[in-house]
Amino acid sequence: MRAVLTWRDKAELCIYDLAFKPDGTQLILAAGNRLLVYDTSDGTLLQPLKGHKDTVYCVAYAKDGKRFASGSADKSVIIWTSKLEGILKYTHNDSIQCVSYNPVTHQLASCSSSDFGLWSPEQKSVSKHKSSSKITCCSWTNDGQYLALGMFNGIISIRNKNGEEKVKIERPGGSLSPIWSICWSPSREEHNDILAVADWGQKLSFYQLSGKQIGRDRSLNFDPCCLSYFTKGEYILLGGSDKQVSLFTKDGVRLGTVGEQNSWVWTCKVKPDSNYVVVGCQDGTISFYQLIFSTVHGLYKDRYAYRDSMTDVIVQHLITEQKVRIKCKELVKKIAIYKNRLAIQLPEKILIYELYSDDSSDMHYRVKEKIVKKFECNLLVVCADHIILCQEKRLQCLSFSGVKEREWQMESLIRYIKVIGGPPGREGLLVGLKNGQILKIFVDNLFAIVLLKQATAVRCLDMSASRNKLAVVDENDTCLVYDIHTKELLFQEPNANSVAWNTQCEDMLCFSGGGYLNIKASTFPVHQQKLQGFVVGYNGSKIFCLHVFSMSAVEVPQERKKRGETNNDLFLADVFSYQGKFHEAAKLYKRSGHENLALNMYTDLRMFEYAKDFLGSGDPKETKMLITKQADWARNINEPKAAVEMYISAGEHVKAIEITGDHGWVDMLIDIARKLDKAEREPLLMCAYYFKKLDNPGYAAETYLKIGDLKSLVQLHVETQRWDEAFALGEKHPEFKDDIYVPYAQWLAENDRFEEAQKAFHKAGRQREAVRVLEQLTHNAVVESRFNDAAYYYWMLSMQCLDIAQDPAQKDMMLDKFRHFQHLAELYHGYHAIQRYTEEPFSFHLPETLFNISRFLLHSLTKDTPLGISKVNTLFTLAKQSKALGAYKLARHAYDKLQDLQIPARFQKSIELGSLTIRSKPFHDSEELVPLCYRCSTNNPLLNNLGNVCINCRQPFVFSASSYEVLHLVEFYLEEGITDEEAVSLIDLEAPRHKRENKWQEIASNNSQTLRLDETMDSMGDDDPFTAKLSFEQGGSEFVPVVVSRSVLRSMSRRDVLIKRWPPPLQWQYFRSLLPDASITMCPSCFQMFHSEDYELLVLQHTCCPYCRRRIDDPSP
Repeated sequence: MRAVLTWRDKAELCIYDLAFKPDGTQLILAAGNRLLVYDTSDGTLLQPLKGHKDTVYCVAYAKDGKRFASGSADKSVIIWTSKLEGILKYTHNDSIQCVSYNPVTHQLASCSSSDFGLWSPEQKSVSKHKSSSKITCCSWTNDGQYLALGMFNGIISIRNKNGEEKVKIERPGGSLSPIWSICWSPSREEHNDILAVADWGQKLSFYQLSGKQIGRDRSLNFDPCCLSYFTKGEYILLGGSDKQVSLFTKDGVRLGTVGEQNSWVWTCKVKPDSNYVVVGCQDGTISFYQLIFSTVHGLYKDRYAYRDSMTDVIVQHLITEQKVRIKCKELVKKIAIYKNRLAIQLPEKILIYELYSDDSSDMHYRVKEKIVKKFECNLLVVCADHIILCQEKRLQCLSFSGVKEREWQMESLIRYIKVIGGPPGREGLLVGLKNGQILKIFVDNLFAIVLLKQATAVRCLDMSASRNKLAVVDENDTCLVYDIHTKELLFQEPNANSVAWNTQCEDMLCFSGGGYLNIKASTFPVHQQKLQGFVVGYNGSKIFCLHVFSMSAVEVPQERKKRGETNNDLFLADVFSYQGKFHEAAKLYKRSGHENLALNMYTDLRMFEYAKDFLGSGDPKETKMLITKQADWARNINEPKAAVEMYISAGEHVKAIEITGDHGWVDMLIDIARKLDKAEREPLLMCAYYFKKLDNPGYAAETYLKIGDLKSLVQLHVETQRWDEAFALGEKHPEFKDDIYVPYAQWLAENDRFEEAQKAFHKAGRQREAVRVLEQLTHNAVVESRFNDAAYYYWMLSMQCLDIAQDPAQKDMMLDKFRHFQHLAELYHGYHAIQRYTEEPFSFHLPETLFNISRFLLHSLTKDTPLGISKVNTLFTLAKQSKALGAYKLARHAYDKLQDLQIPARFQKSIELGSLTIRSKPFHDSEELVPLCYRCSTNNPLLNNLGNVCINCRQPFVFSASSYEVLHLVEFYLEEGITDEEAVSLIDLEAPRHKRENKWQEIASNNSQTLRLDETMDSMGDDDPFTAKLSFEQGGSEFVPVVVSRSVLRSMSRRDVLIKRWPPPLQWQYFRSLLPDASITMCPSCFQMFHSEDYELLVLQHTCCPYCRRRIDDPSP
């Protein structure tokens, strides 16, 4: 930073204060009892203003530039217009020390030795407030909400717009440290308002609005008289008893001197939005300086380091645009960068940084070394292991520890130095001197190599990638290119200020100057394009340029120059396009037969209207392509709705749908889908996909119907679990049945609705899955002792096996399974009552029922005992109920059987006690309990070795599925040749019977007893032909079924016959009731028999069949 004096003037009296007009054109100074108005451009005194009778101490300009105010020792404040006319005057009781305008409301604060006043254009009067001490300075916050007052007793008082004190700050020195100047930072970047305070304790300090100090006090070593910020708050000016103005950072770091004076500096200000500073002194001197901030920077390939805010270094990666800030907190004097090294010179030391890693995009630097020593140098260069300092003619090489290793003395002043690479510790330096000499120096070699000598001084140098050519810019702005080996001048170009070779292409270089960037390829003519600034690097197709303080990368076309194409029109068109002469370029493209390049140029530049004009009424395909490109652009600049409309007009429906769907615009998607033809399957399918994604299955279904994609429609219904629609579709199109019921079954299973899932699998024809679900349900029910559920699931399994048995290939196996599962269902249904009796505290069944069930189970469990069924529980129940009902012999037998089994501890005492007490009972069973066979009227034993059949006629007993009593039913079979339909029709006839006297004829012989029914009208016999059929041959071990003829069927009454109408391949089963008055009910679904009264009661309790759970309101059998 250096200060250049622009103009200077001398007033007769001390300059106590000054103020700039906000537009910077005028300067108002307080000099003696007058105000002096200067033109800031050349220092012309425009007009002195007289109005005060005593010394003017302060002056301030309103932010809007309409008026300014002055305060004087004559105790008055005068308000002036921008036309330099006094319009208002008011007074205080003491001399006016300072005035300040509110930047927002233009309210004026005027402060005296004993009070301060607030005046605004709207008010007629001034509101005054007393002060405990002399007010020396004041400043408003940026938002105009608060006014800070600096006082002689070392206190800062922060007031609101009404003058009420909100914060009070006491400086440590008290009255020994009078506050002499304060100013709020105008920076918009800070989150908090920051107040800079300069006191005569020779300290600079900073405070927040809350009164909290920021950082520590900064020692000044002089009494400060004035403090002011630059317009954007980046720097601070301070002047006072040291007879100079100093520049500080916003954090209080001293950067340098602006201008030295001959007397105390009472005021200094910065011209608004500029780097001009004005200084007012005790002796009346007015000095106007321009501050020039030089660029301190360094570049190596794609890394650029530069100084920011005088104390920071920013390293920028020119390719990735990444930036990293290094805060030095001191004035940065020089910067050098090379590979992974960065050197920063500060006033008292040099810092050497290195990258954390070798990654080319890594931007993290850490301190490697510190050389704590003050150096004076013009140029600074860093290598892998050394620092190179250049001071006029002398070049010094220092190690990172600060030890001087080598020194070179040149013949003339060094004007340019650059590292051109090499192994670590042996790098080469390119040095240009003022006398035109160009040298190459190796850091490990004392001897410099003279490359060539030219007549003019060197300004800039660069060596080509292969080290064969040298480019020099001299002081006459001429770019000269030499062959290093032959020293021959290859060519020269005028108007150059800097030059750079392409690091990838040997024959390409660029140079800048005169507002143009010039690119030279081999022997081709120079290509020019407009560019402000200096070229500092050329890498591939990118040229790095520095303009003022910013570095930018310029993309430059180079391929055709390398190839040396011969089509001049085409080449010229490219040149015109890069120069911004687009219409001329388009004409040349058309003339050379490359209309497509003109279109590409217009579309790349987003000049779609020009492109359409260029096409005219040409090929519609080209127009469509153009609209598509326009839509692509609209999409890229985040104008999706416009892009959709363009895509639709270009016929690019898929892209339009994609954008619409991604943004969730359902209404627009509906319009597109309805306008599309049903033949356009791909866009319609995409519409349906987005409808599904956006949770609008109704529109998706409409779209699938439009294109006739029923399979996708089915999948949609299944995915959205709209089962009713899916089932309706399945009814119309049975081929999709599998696609509907299988997912439906899986969904039911996932929602713990396993029984419904099993039915759905069955309906879908997935018998294996249906059976697997049922088997798992059954196993779970048994393991969890839910035996009624197990019975139900086994019954369902049996019915599924019967369904599968219709397949001839599986008939025999499935029928065996059917009978096995039916048997298990009956066992578990019965055992449910036993389990509840033994496990639960209260019995839900009558003793007779438990007695019958336990007998039924013991008769059935002749071979293996199914999982979950306990013989101990069954025998224990039988023993207890037998004893209670008087079947003592059976009870004793049950207790004896229990002795052979492993008995749970909870039954142990009860069984032992029962075994003892039963001995006291008679050894016989009550005759009332003995079961009767209704075919042969034989009394059967309570424990039957044959099982649940008659010991005499072998007729199987038919049990009630609730009470397990033997029902008065006898199963009969049809004679061969009689079909089920014929049998039912014969039974329904109910032919009238003739009265007969004798029903039975008994014939006794030595070996057998025979009952015979005489069917002749005249013979003795029974009037019921069926009764005759009940006879059998005595003493036989084989079961002889009852077989009836047509005449017997005809004689039967419909109400006496019960038919189990099994589905094929099973035969129907026929049962005849022998006690017609005792009503029996058969469930039409599971064909289980019940006493009608029991069945009705159970149905009322459960609203369904207790066995198969068929609901009473279910019409299907």
